[in-house]
Parts: sequence; structure tokens; C-alpha cells
Amino acid sequence: MQIVENPNKIKDIKNIGLVIRPNSHNLYRYYKKIKERLSSYGIELLVEKESAKILKVEGVEFNEMCIKSDAIISLGGDGTLISVSRRSYRYNKPILGINVGKLGFLVDIDVAEIESFLDKLSKGEYRVDKRMVLEVIFNRKNSEEKRAVAFNDVVFSRPMVSGMVDLKAYIDGTLFNNYYGDGLIVSTPTGSTAYNLSSGGPVVFPLTEALILTPLCSHSLTQRPLILPANFKVMIKSDDEVLISLDGQEFYNISEYDSIEVKMAKNSVKLIHRLERNYFSVLREKLKWGDA
Repeated sequence: MQIVENPNKIKDIKNIGLVIRPNSHNLYRYYKKIKERLSSYGIELLVEKESAKILKVEGVEFNEMCIKSDAIISLGGDGTLISVSRRSYRYNKPILGINVGKLGFLVDIDVAEIESFLDKLSKGEYRVDKRMVLEVIFNRKNSEEKRAVAFNDVVFSRPMVSGMVDLKAYIDGTLFNNYYGDGLIVSTPTGSTAYNLSSGGPVVFPLTEALILTPLCSHSLTQRPLILPANFKVMIKSDDEVLISLDGQEFYNISEYDSIEVKMAKNSVKLIHRLERNYFSVLREKLKWGDA
């Protein structure tokens, strides 16, 4: 596959931020590798405050780290990278995921490759993929709207094991469906291989721009996943108790709002990857495609 020069590459790297997986107390040796390698290229490593407490090193506040950094390293798994992507979204900084667990869909640099890939990073031998993000707007009468972002998905679900929820779904202001069952997933293409996949939703190439709607255990057998162009806006209303989850990491209750709007966010998240990374190879390995 021909490699095309990526205009999103970092022109001059002076500072890189670091966020590690919470409650991980065995990552100091990897932090040390990263710091020493970056220092050899004259690049300063800024460690986020909570991560610094775990590593027992000097740290800076998350927002300060984002402002000062030219890129951010996420040391953990997919969950850590998703959290960093959402929290740093407004700063629009490229993110490099270094994997300290099993091979993920998002983090493809193994800890054994830390030094070799940082060498490539300093030489510009990498690519930057732009991933679509969801903007979530919480509307309430006589109150200022609240906005948030989701990297993988927005899930509307019943808060308890028993019972079902009734969700009224609108596309660009027009009612198009009632989802009656366990709930609904609104996913990005990146998130299509997460909860969406385990719920029977389609796998969508991650650089696509689209909204994926997948019902959860629908009461009607006619309900099926739906893929919409990314310029559409989905609005959800319900009189039931409905839990709203953003990437499985932030939670809200729909009863506090009149409606929830989900649409493509203005900016994307930029992920740093190896030039050799092949998404379909990742699918084959993770999903065991082609195995006898």
C-alpha cells in the first residue's frame, strides 16, 4: 500500500505529555524508557499530575500538560487512550497509544517497541489518522445546554436489570423510530468494534464518517442497525429512566434533560500510528477472521 505524506504530522516536537493507566504501579520502567529516549532527542516529557503520583515523579495539571505538549502519550490500553482522547479533545493534540496489555484496536505500539518507535517519531516516520468524534448536547428548558464528546459511543440503556425503556429517536428533528427494549447505541466508526460489535452492530472502517445506530435487545424483531451519513443529527427523548453512558466512562440520567442530541463533532481526534499499521490485520487477529 502506498504511503501518502500526512499533513497532520507534528512539525517540531519539543514537549510530549504522558498519561498512564490509573492504578498501575508497575509502569515506572516504561516511563523511564520513554523519558530517556525522548531526552536523547532534546524532547521534554511532561507527566500528568495523577500519573506522576503513581510513578512518584514530578507532574503537571492535565490542562497545563495539554497546552504545553506537542503530542500526548497514553500508556495503558484502549480504555486509557479513549479517556485521554476525550479529556484532551479541545486541545487537538495528536495521541500516541503505547500498549501495556493485550493487543487493542487503538493502541498498536507494544512496550518492546518503545525506543524503536520513538526513534521513528523523531524522524517523522509515522502517520496520523483522524478519527471522528461524537458531540453530545444535553438540552434542558430554561437552562444553558451542556456539551460533551464521546470517542467510541453514546449508549442509552435501562438503569436496572428488569424492565425495558422506550426511546423516541429523531433524525434532523423528524421522528423516525421508537426503540423499545434494553436501549440504543450511537457509535462512531472507531467504536464499531466495541459495544456496538458485541451487540450485533456492523464493523465500519474507522476513518469513515458515519453515525451507527444499534438497538439493544429490541422488543421488536424488525429493529436493525442503521448507518447514517455523518452530517445527520440524532435526537433522543424518553419519559423512562434511562442511563446515558459516554464511552462507558461518563454517566448521565436522561430524566434531568428534555432531549439529548448526538452529532459529528467539529474536530477529530488525531492518533499516531506506525506507517506499517494495517487495520484489517488487526481485525484478523482480534476477531480471529480466517481461522479454521
